[in-house]
Amino acid sequence: MPDVPVSDALAHARRRLVDALARAGRDGEAAQLLAVSKTKPAALIRQAYRAGQRDFGENYLQEALDKQAELADLDAIVWHFIGPLQSNKTRAVAEHFNWVHSIERAKTARRLSEQRPAALGPLNVCLQVNVSGEASKSGVSPDELETLAREVAGLPNLRLRGLMTIPAPAEGLDAQRRPLAELRRLKERLDAQLPELALDTLSMGMSDDLEAAVLEGATLVRLGTAIFGARAGRP
Repeated sequence: MPDVPVSDALAHARRRLVDALARAGRDGEAAQLLAVSKTKPAALIRQAYRAGQRDFGENYLQEALDKQAELADLDAIVWHFIGPLQSNKTRAVAEHFNWVHSIERAKTARRLSEQRPAALGPLNVCLQVNVSGEASKSGVSPDELETLAREVAGLPNLRLRGLMTIPAPAEGLDAQRRPLAELRRLKERLDAQLPELALDTLSMGMSDDLEAAVLEGATLVRLGTAIFGARAGRP
């Protein structure tokens, strides 16, 4: 359980976001919080929902599906899949999520498009970019980004919204900003190359680097610990 009530932690996180936007000279609604609820029980998600949070991020498919079933009575909840996506899990993600942040291969995107129920409308997706070039990191390389963006944008049941990255942890604001600035520049390059896409999303920043992410233009900041407390290991 978190050290403070979820409602209090969420209020504090919102103040951090508003303050960061003000310091960056951005509109107070230019970015929003995505509550990362992986490994957290449905009861805590329900508390955050009661405090006004609507967008929740999950990494593990079966865990997320169980929570969705338990919280099926909640209206207007928006589910984001933010973890690595294996090909054998695309159908369930296509059927049960509103967003996917972790597209790094055209094959995965094609499967999601083919398996997305038409009644749900297009699935919002972000391309995950490996801005650091580390072999251990997931994501498409910057050099291959435009090719992947073109292919994903052409799929009928997906809506390409923007880019996502998970940089290595860094100490200090300047060090935190560097990889996030690279993602912003990549989006700006895509905007110039493919203006018809009208990309509107930079999914970047977490509990420890929210301020750096906002300074570099984040529109979705993924907060887990700051809202729900330290994460325990998976059951």
